[in-house]
Amino acid sequence: MAQYSAQLDGVLVALADQTRRAVIHRLGRGPASVGELAREFPMALPSFMKHVRTLEANDLIRTVKSGRVRTCTLNRERLALLDDWLAEQRRIWEGRTDRLERFVIDSEEDQQ
Repeated sequence: MAQYSAQLDGVLVALADQTRRAVIHRLGRGPASVGELAREFPMALPSFMKHVRTLEANDLIRTVKSGRVRTCTLNRERLALLDDWLAEQRRIWEGRTDRLERFVIDSEEDQQ
C-alpha cells in the first residue's frame, strides 16, 4: 500500500503542473520529439527538459533517443493508476450521497 501511495503521489505531483498536463495531452495524440513538444511553450529548452524529466521519472512518459532526437511516448498504463484511484473515490462519494439521499427521504417520510 505504501508503494501504491508513493506512486500515486508522484503521478499527482507530475500532473499538478499545467505544462506537464499539456505535454500529456499532446502525447495522447501520438509520439513527438522533445523539440516538437518544446515549441508549444514559451520557455528555454533546459527549463522544458525539467518537465520532461519529471514526467519520465514518474513513468508517465517514456523517451527514446535516436541520434540527436529524443522521442517521447505516453505511458497509458501509468494513467490507469490515477484512473483506479479516481474510480475508488467516485464509489466512496456515490455511496455517501446514496446514504444521504436515503436519510433525507426517510426523514421526509417520518414527518408526514
